[in-house]
Amino acid sequence: MWRWLHSLRARLSLLLFAAGVAGMLIYAGVTQWPLPQLLRWLATPLAAKADAVPAMALHLGVYGALGLGFLLLALVAVWLAARAMAPVSRLLRALEGAVASYRDGDFSFSIAIDRRDELGELIRMHNALGHTLREQRQHLVQRELLLDTVVQNTPVALVLTDAGGRVAYANIASRHLFNAGRSLLGLDFAELLAEAPEALRRAVQSGEDALLSVEMEGSEETFHLSQRAFRLQGRPHRLQLFRRMTRELSRQEVATWKRVIRVISHELNNSLAPISSLAHSGAELARRGEAERLPQVFATIGERARHLHGFIAGYASFAKLPAPQAKPVAWEPFLEGLALHCEYRLATPVPQRPGHFDAAQIEQVLINLIKNAHEAGGPDGEVTLALLAGARELRIEVADRGSGMSEAVLAQALLPFYSTKRSGTGLGLALAREISEAHGGRIVLANREGGGLRVSLLLPQAPAR
Repeated sequence: MWRWLHSLRARLSLLLFAAGVAGMLIYAGVTQWPLPQLLRWLATPLAAKADAVPAMALHLGVYGALGLGFLLLALVAVWLAARAMAPVSRLLRALEGAVASYRDGDFSFSIAIDRRDELGELIRMHNALGHTLREQRQHLVQRELLLDTVVQNTPVALVLTDAGGRVAYANIASRHLFNAGRSLLGLDFAELLAEAPEALRRAVQSGEDALLSVEMEGSEETFHLSQRAFRLQGRPHRLQLFRRMTRELSRQEVATWKRVIRVISHELNNSLAPISSLAHSGAELARRGEAERLPQVFATIGERARHLHGFIAGYASFAKLPAPQAKPVAWEPFLEGLALHCEYRLATPVPQRPGHFDAAQIEQVLINLIKNAHEAGGPDGEVTLALLAGARELRIEVADRGSGMSEAVLAQALLPFYSTKRSGTGLGLALAREISEAHGGRIVLANREGGGLRVSLLLPQAPAR
């Protein structure tokens, strides 16, 4: 009951009741007492000077009383409405100031009005909301400081560009990579890339993830590039991550050679153990004079020896790759010979200018790459070969619509003997890398938009005469 008496509903009910009582009192005062008596008293001095006083002077009549009562009631209603709306008006002004502060990012505003009605409850909820927003703002600031500290000190170079290609955010590693330690904010990223190594610039312009090697400060650095497009505050942005992989690759190479030793040891044991056992069995059969079973024993020994020889020869061919003999290569016979070994779809017109490379080695590379593309799981008709001839560089691309590669696999795919296949030797991509680098070129792996992998073989070409 006490709470209801302090509610807005009770106060408005009392004000309406007071307005009704005031209306009745005003009507009674105008028609009965004291206004008629007052008018008669005022008219008495006038009656002594005049023969008669008009009836209207002594009596207002029904319409006059209603008009005067309406006027007085309107004044009372305005006063009561002002009293009733005064707290609401003050609260609305306070809320307007609070909203303006929130809009400007200031959550320290609170309303200092002590009431025990519904408006008081609204004020308390508003102040609680402001307190919650202040705490969340403080937590967000702390998290942003922590995230900025982590991002700034990570060894991965991070560059965030806006729709116009200007740098919106860059960490310390990116400043050292592209601008000698100076700030990159607001600079045109394309202009910065113009002074970067060509391989790095082309990889960024491709818009896809890539693993590439570039010459920097007299040594070769391997980078893994990851690029993503997204919308920040409703505007398009692009994030580029440049991760140095040289040390990681060195550690992986050590681990790879250990794995190679284990693989070779395992294969040698698998072949030498049966050979030793069969040789012992053959000797025992010869001692017993059972010569009819010896040819089978010798045939099995020969088969295991040939398998071991083929296994060792495969690894030896990688270790003893001959230097390439680059010569002019006509495209038509080269592509016809390639089609005899593997199936592909030519995605570009045949260049008019002949290629310049070791035809046998590049053919072997393309056979391996196209075979891998067919084994990637995509449609066979989507395995394509593209030939893009530039002024000084030839780009041969083998693409598929398979599952692509994860970043972990992409970072190690070019390492010797690394394979995700159970029966794979891990020599296909490593051999392609070795041959391309022996030609003075490079190989780039990149996931395609829409799924699949693109392997680009970049070979230098003799300038046209």
